[in-house]
Amino acid sequence: MTSAVVDGNLGARPGRAPLPWGRWGVRAVALSYLAVILIIPLLVIFQDGLREGLGELWRQVTLPVAWHALKLTLWTAALMTVINTVMGLVTAYVLVRYEFPGKSLLNSLIDLPLSIPTLVTGVMFVILYGPQQALGAWLKDNLGFQVIFAPPGIVLVLLFITFPFVVRTVQPVLLELDRIQEDAAATLGAGSWTIFRRIILPPLLLPVLSGGLLSFARAIGEFGSIVIVAGNIPLYSQTAAVYVLGEVESENRLGASAVSIVMIAIALSLVLLVDFLHRRSQRG
Repeated sequence: MTSAVVDGNLGARPGRAPLPWGRWGVRAVALSYLAVILIIPLLVIFQDGLREGLGELWRQVTLPVAWHALKLTLWTAALMTVINTVMGLVTAYVLVRYEFPGKSLLNSLIDLPLSIPTLVTGVMFVILYGPQQALGAWLKDNLGFQVIFAPPGIVLVLLFITFPFVVRTVQPVLLELDRIQEDAAATLGAGSWTIFRRIILPPLLLPVLSGGLLSFARAIGEFGSIVIVAGNIPLYSQTAAVYVLGEVESENRLGASAVSIVMIAIALSLVLLVDFLHRRSQRG
């Protein structure tokens, strides 16, 4: 009885609510870390690239060597994205819908390009397709097709590095698809291609597009593997990231910052687009 009265009096006694120091402290730590690691470096590169105005930035970007490096970066990344989007969709479908020996091992190997250093990737392709190697020499002598120290080598290493993006974006969606509609369509006489095109593919379009855009954004900034396989030949096999390194070594910081801003702007636009598509997919 006494205890109940005391508890009741304590509950009725007006008191101040505890200050949310923990919640605000976590927010402050997270936002401070984000500012130091991400926001401040981005602001610095934009400030450096724009310190002489938009006109000078545009002049630095449109120099023949810089412009060619940007175009090479964009078209090799775009070609890689088209190939990896199709093959990533096919690979995800096979991994989800079929059983075969070695499936678990193959599923684990999908993530390997994200784990190994990109310099190692470049070395692997030089060993395989280099002009002094059997395969590389045969391709060049018999087909006139040079892989290493040429744009095809850039596309190949980008295909290797960005392959997991589409697969890992599509795979969870495929796993969650309800197969009742597919079974019903098959019962009504629909063929495999019709079922895939009319029932399976529509829910996968947004994940496929998101994975492709992430692959493209990742490819724009690739450096380690490309510097090994491309040969850094201006106006031929020099990409934007390698061009930036050359400008830094030449002490042309403005030129390096200008091209870096263009690359950041493209990558940021793609990431924002992917985020929009992801939110739209969640609402759907």
